[in-house]
Formats: sequence, structure tokens, C-alpha cells
Amino acid sequence: MTLRLALAQFDFPVGAVTANAERIAALIAEARDAHGADVVLFPELALSGYPPEDLLLRPSFLADCESALQRIAAATQGIVAVVGWPQSAGAVVYNAASVLRDGRVECTYRKRELPNYAVFDERRYFDVDPDQEACVFDIGDARVGLVICEDLWFPEPLAETGRAGAQLVLVPNASPFERDKHAQRDALLAQRVHESGVGLAYLNVVGGQDSLVFDGASVLADGSGSVYPAARAFEDHWLVADFDPAARSFTPVSWPVETEEGRDALAWRAVVRGIRDYCGKNGFSSVWLGLSGGIDSALVLAMAVDALGAENVTAVRLPSRYTAGLSNDLAAEQCALQGVRLLTLPIEKPFQGYLDALGEAFAGLAPDLAEENLQSRTRGALMMALANKFGGLLLTTGNKSEYAVGFATIYGDMCGGYAPLKDLYKTEVYALARWRNTVGGTPVIPDAVIERPPSAELRDNQTDQDSLPPYDVLDAILYRHVDQEQSRAEIVAAGFDAATVDRVLRLVRISEWKRHQAAPGPKVSRRAFGRERRYPISNGYRD
Repeated sequence: MTLRLALAQFDFPVGAVTANAERIAALIAEARDAHGADVVLFPELALSGYPPEDLLLRPSFLADCESALQRIAAATQGIVAVVGWPQSAGAVVYNAASVLRDGRVECTYRKRELPNYAVFDERRYFDVDPDQEACVFDIGDARVGLVICEDLWFPEPLAETGRAGAQLVLVPNASPFERDKHAQRDALLAQRVHESGVGLAYLNVVGGQDSLVFDGASVLADGSGSVYPAARAFEDHWLVADFDPAARSFTPVSWPVETEEGRDALAWRAVVRGIRDYCGKNGFSSVWLGLSGGIDSALVLAMAVDALGAENVTAVRLPSRYTAGLSNDLAAEQCALQGVRLLTLPIEKPFQGYLDALGEAFAGLAPDLAEENLQSRTRGALMMALANKFGGLLLTTGNKSEYAVGFATIYGDMCGGYAPLKDLYKTEVYALARWRNTVGGTPVIPDAVIERPPSAELRDNQTDQDSLPPYDVLDAILYRHVDQEQSRAEIVAAGFDAATVDRVLRLVRISEWKRHQAAPGPKVSRRAFGRERRYPISNGYRD
């Protein structure tokens, strides 16, 4: 006899305990009545949302989670539900998942392996129960086990669960997206089922949470070692499959399969989902951005339109005495192509006002970066004023290359509440622009935007390469240093010019203070600025 399993690949917002509880209860009933499921699985910490961070230090929050779980359990009839939640037990808190059946909590499993690397801080909040044993329970003729996320990356929790008789193991997860992670995960799943012989149902949460984006992309793996194609990433879905306990194999029933696994396609969808959820969860229905006619703002515009719809995006041209006519024309062309409203606010008068106000203090000094940056800060002030007056979230347009070396103006083009390109190097920005133009028939980013030399247009005839190495060289050095954490010696040994490496690494070091003040943006790489790469501002170490 087969067991019907429903996986709730949905978004459960952080802190929305009451709303999450109501939704979970409704989804339990839907899994039973609409899908005929015997068991329904929810993601890791679905009740509180993931990661709840310092909410877990509030006793009232933990008490609310406890009360909500009891309400869900009382309403659970005719189906088994597995719900993730933070369990308080006196002075300790556990990352837990409870098995709910017949109106009560039947048993609770406490996560055994707590990740404390990259974006994870679980040891700050959670404890490990030294008495936790394998969690195995019966549903009909099937013996079902339970482990949580990081437990799967270590052999013993699953092996112990298999030795306890489990034929199927449920694995609720909250695993953020990063490029090239799926292959690593699928290899791990194949290894674990080969070791244990159990079937695995791996459910990942979906949705944007501040600088994280969870991709879902849930997976099934037979006890024979076969790993099924992942579910559609970055989308909310019911995933339904039948499990044969004797064969320890699955038959997908409703399982929309991922068909766009290219790096650019997944990165695009990660950023778009990040924009949409950051806006939605923080009460913004519309966004603003400065549109320069350059590649970065062009990409942000296209992403924002995909995320929110053209009617909810307003672009603003802010031309100065140094802005090329082509820049204005390209900005207008992009808005026309995508149906976006375009405003034009020349900055000459307010910029000159700043110069006049500073005239006495600056007397006798040659113009330099101070005047250049003042243009950017003029634009930042105007953009923030528009967002304040009319509502909406201001998007910043800086990329990872610029943030890495400080090629962005604090209180200028760094103004805003969300930075969509924060974890994309300049070369990746170009790649995504070209990819997006292949989607949907009509290109949305004019070729001239992609082909023209990038420039901040803060002085006559300026290009980025006046101040920086070529972006292919710069990004290659930054990738080695930031993402792969290579030292100066390792980068030079790889064939890069020593003087260029020294210059780039110095810029990275002295720009840390800017990054500490930068808006959050969606993580797509292994090593994103922010909660994943946290260097001290005052830092005497040189490598």
C-alpha cells in the first residue's frame, strides 16, 4: 500500500506567527481534502519563519509559537502533519519539528546538527538535546523518520534513523539559494540514500527574507539511489507524491519540474523573487530608481518590472552638466520598451547650490572627488525626497564589483532600501542583461546600453576604467579574494599583476566602512557582502 505525501513548498514569513499558524492549519486541511495526503510536511521553522534571529531571545515570541503549535495540533484530524517551530524548554531553545496527529502533538524531534557558518548563526540561538534519539513513527504500513536540514549533511543522524526502521525520511529545510548549490545537494542526497537505503523527501522553503532568498527546488530520492528532478525553484507549490514502502520508491503525482537550470536564469529569478518579497513583506507596493542610461540601472529596471509590474515602477533621469545626450535617450528608450513611467529632474540647480554653499570653504582648492561625489549625493537627496513624498521603496543600483572597491558614493548612489545587484559582479551584470534580452521575444535592454563603456559621468569624458582595472581583470581578482578567500600571494601566483592585485586589495580593505552602511541585497553567491562576509572596519591584518 502506498503512502501519499504532500510537501508544502511555500513562503512562511519571519515573525508572522499568527498568520503562519492560520495558513498551516488551512494547508493541512487542504492536503487532506484536496490532495488525499496521508502526511503533509512543512519547512524548517515554518511557524516562526526562517531565520527568526533575535526574535528567539524574546520569551513572548517563543510562548506565542508554543500556543500556535498547540492550536494547529488541535485542528489536525485525519492526516499526519510535520511542522517546524522553535521549541522553548526552560532556559534552552531547540530547532524542532513536531509530528501532529489526532488533535495532539505525538512527538517532537530536535535538530542535532546546528550550522554556524556563512549566513547561519544557529548556535547563537539553539541548543542540541544530548538525549535526542532517532524519530520514527508509523503511518499505515510505512515507517517514517524525521531529520532537519543540516542533519542530512552528516551521516549519523540519517543512518541512526534508518537503523530504527525508517523506510521514508522526511527532511524539512531552510536552505538559502546560491549558485551551483543544487549539484552539490543532489550528490549528497544520492550518497545518503546509497548509504542508508531509505527514501528521502527533501522539502525546502521558498521566498525572500531580507538578504536571503530561499529557492524551494525540493527533491525526492529513492532508496535505490535515484534522485528525481527538482521542483520548480522560487515558486510556491504543492508537491504531491506517492511512496511505496516496500520498494522505498516514489511516484510523483503533482510535481512541477524545474526546466531552467542555467546559472543566469536561476540568478535572475532569485533577484526578482528577492525584490518582490522584500517589498511585499515591508509594505511597499511600488519602487523608484535612478535610470542613468548605464548597464546597472538598466538591469535593475528590468528586474523591478519583472518583480512588480511596470505600473509599480517609476524611473527618474537626473542629468547633470556631464550627462551625455545618449544616456538620456537610452533611459527613455528602456522605459518605452517596458511601459515604465519616466520622470526627469535635472540636478544642475541643486548641485550649483551646494557648490555655492561650499564656495568659501573650498576657495582656492581644485575640484576633485568631493565635487564629483556631490553630484551623486544631490541625486540621492532628490531620489529619497521622491520616495518620502509619494511612498515606495528606492532601489539602489550598485553591483558587487563597485561595493567591493568602494566605487560607489555613500549617501549618493548608495541611497535606498534594497540593492538588487549587491551580490552580482559587473561581468555578471552584463551576462544577465544579455540573458534577459533572450527571454520573451522583445529585448528590454538596448544593445547600446550593453555595448557602451561604463561611466559614472561625474566629469568630462569619464569612464570606469580611468579609475579601475578592466572589469574582467577586476572581477577575477575579486572573485578569488572575496568568494574563494585567497590571499595576495595566491592571486599573484595565479598570474595576476602584483601591483594591480595590491591596488585592488587595498581598495577592498578601505571600503569596508561603506559596505557596513549599504542596503541589503539578495545573496546569490557563496560569499555575499553582509551577513555572510563580515570583516571588521578597523583591521590591521594584511595578507
